[in-house]
Amino acid sequence: MLVANYPSKKVLKTHIGNSLSYIETSIFGEEYKSTGSFLVCNRPHITGHKREFFANVTMSDDLIVDVK
Repeated sequence: MLVANYPSKKVLKTHIGNSLSYIETSIFGEEYKSTGSFLVCNRPHITGHKREFFANVTMSDDLIVDVK
């Protein structure tokens, strides 16, 4: 699961149309997809943001299309 570098899911939703700011955490290879959907989370002990959240992000050509 990717760690999204945003303070909240609401802020992540405001970045629809922009590229995703994330931290790759997998030791088995990249999880980021330039086109497709995947799960992201915010882990406060990694990013320093106070709120923990999980979201399903849909990407198209390296741009955020939808956040659920």
